[in-house]
Amino acid sequence: MPKWYKETGKNSDVVISSRIRLARNLKEYPFSSKITKEQALELVERLKGATPVLEVKEEKKYFSCNVDILSDAEKTAMVERHIISPLLLAREQSTGLILSEDERISIMLNEEDHIRIQSITGGMNIMGAFTEANAADDIASELFEYAYHEKYGYLTSCPTNVGTGLRASYMMFLPALNVTGKITKLAEELSQYGIVLRGTYGEASKSVGNLYQISNQKTLGSTEREIIESLNRIVEQVMKQERRYREYILTHSYDEFEDKVHRSYGVLKYAKQLSSADAMTLLSQVKLGFDLELLNLKEDCNVHELMMEIQPGNLQCILDKNMGSGQRDRFRAEYIREKLPDMV
Repeated sequence: MPKWYKETGKNSDVVISSRIRLARNLKEYPFSSKITKEQALELVERLKGATPVLEVKEEKKYFSCNVDILSDAEKTAMVERHIISPLLLAREQSTGLILSEDERISIMLNEEDHIRIQSITGGMNIMGAFTEANAADDIASELFEYAYHEKYGYLTSCPTNVGTGLRASYMMFLPALNVTGKITKLAEELSQYGIVLRGTYGEASKSVGNLYQISNQKTLGSTEREIIESLNRIVEQVMKQERRYREYILTHSYDEFEDKVHRSYGVLKYAKQLSSADAMTLLSQVKLGFDLELLNLKEDCNVHELMMEIQPGNLQCILDKNMGSGQRDRFRAEYIREKLPDMV
């Protein structure tokens, strides 16, 4: 079944994906910061029991597992594909995952909260993601009693999630804003509207390949629809800025930029070794070249899909082989040469 990151949707030149995350806790257990080892193990096993119910009611295949017993490569690959968070990996207690076959719905168990329901769609389709996450939440609420307060809403480990427990976010491709030095100013402007700009893998992470997350910062005092509509208005403005600066670059530095795009393509097509950092930088240049129609290839190419696949964990899972960094760099270069279409 095609994964979410193979999709290209609305405004996919700038908006890579849309994500909704719902934070929930069970009434009868202490929050994750206070839960005991035995309670955590019991909690995860109970929550995993929702898997067959999700399958029947949503008519799609789901898998469940204990994350803490997976291999390092498998866990790293899941972080790279945004299935689980780095925080889940850091948990010393029992943790779990319920995952749909297309990886659009992932439910983290015993992360910062007992349940983190996440839905991801390709392109700008936040309402589609919300509909899917909300459906999974409705099913879970029938099976488990949530910690809920009439005045404050859903109770969560972090005060900023109290209320709806909803975090709406977009993964955005912002190379022009980055190269023109506007990213820092953008982050400052967004914070004034209760919107936060983070790196590729969320809080405390850096941007990789000019990919940034933009999401709401608070959930208390607003409805789900108000949060989503507010974020959409901001993202529309960010898209306009990014596209305006892309046009500025083309107008003022066309020859230089065209040369950089083709050089990046040439290195990707013929290099014998590529680190993940170098590959992401070069693929970012090539994606921008595609979006601005500066590259003409014999076949369509989903550059973001390739960006996901060449990350260290995913590359090892695809090849079913544990490798050191040097060996990965050679296989990464070979993989990109095979996947990247020839120019016309």
